[in-house]
Amino acid sequence: MKIHYINILMFALPLNILVYNQRNHKSITPHIPNENPIKTHRSLCECELYEPKNYDNDHEMLSVMQDFDRQTSQRFREYDQRMIKNRQKCKDQCEKDIQKIILKDKIKKELKEKLDTLETNIYNKDLPICECEKSLTDKVEKGCLGCGVFGSGIAPNVGLFGEVALGAWKTAALVTAKKLAAEAGATEGASKGAAAGVEVVISELNTELGVSNLGGELLKTFINPKNYNNVEYIYQALYTKYKGLSCIQYGSVSAPITDPDKTFCTSVFEKYFYISNGSGDVSIPDVIRTTVKEIVGRSEITAEGTKEMVTGEVTLEAIKTNTAAVDTTYAGSQIAIIASIFAILIIVLVMVIIYLILRYKRKRKMKKKLQYIKLLKE
Repeated sequence: MKIHYINILMFALPLNILVYNQRNHKSITPHIPNENPIKTHRSLCECELYEPKNYDNDHEMLSVMQDFDRQTSQRFREYDQRMIKNRQKCKDQCEKDIQKIILKDKIKKELKEKLDTLETNIYNKDLPICECEKSLTDKVEKGCLGCGVFGSGIAPNVGLFGEVALGAWKTAALVTAKKLAAEAGATEGASKGAAAGVEVVISELNTELGVSNLGGELLKTFINPKNYNNVEYIYQALYTKYKGLSCIQYGSVSAPITDPDKTFCTSVFEKYFYISNGSGDVSIPDVIRTTVKEIVGRSEITAEGTKEMVTGEVTLEAIKTNTAAVDTTYAGSQIAIIASIFAILIIVLVMVIIYLILRYKRKRKMKKKLQYIKLLKE
């Protein structure tokens, strides 16, 4: 072994000689001196501006550091608050779950202990139905009961309030019917009265003055319900007609002569002598105006009487007609209300019957489940 050590040391000596001999390090590449020497640059951390002593004296840097510290602290505080809330929420939820598990285990244990003391021939159909899993029968029974109670309360109210509302409607309808009848009677009476007045004026003009036409028209066309009581209008037409006729002048009056309208001239002349008694104090225009006033006065009296009579008759007839219509509508509405009440009562009766049947069946089943219901209530 010593021989091997000696050989290794002897081999290392020539190797050192070869490494440190400069003649063995010849290079064929010529070395050219660098005319542009590389400048050495100082790094950022070597600047005096960023030394710790300058950090402490720089106000801007201090402000930035303070803002950073403040915002960081605020973020950490908000994070801690959220974590506290979340931890509390998780803790409460865990406690609730633990309580539910404990309660469930306790109930199971108690049920198992008490069921062991009961008879063993228990079937699933004998167990009570859970409130959250009601059968269709229970739902129908509850619905029928609600419909029966609700419908039994509605039916009397429909009859009561329906009759009250219908009575109020009938009263208002009768008042409206009478008002409309009065308006219709007044309109019809005014129309009939005016027509009667027109007839009187035409008849009196033809009888007293012998006039059959005025203004180139027949009296039926010239006199109408709008102007039959206009004294000035009729007077102007008559006086114009009188002036247009050929009459012999006798003093201040005209004596009638033979012409197609001699009847009119004769009538006016007679009226003149009758009113003036031959004194000559009254003129022909005054005679015509006075005669027209008398005729119009009689026509207005006739028109007013006819108006009152026709108004009363038409109003009474309209009241009867409108009242009959209101009574017919009222009777129809009563029939509809009664039919609705009967329909509601029939529906309620059917619901009550269904409820009683389902209730009877449920009671029979509940006789077997009483001890289990008592057990669950405990």
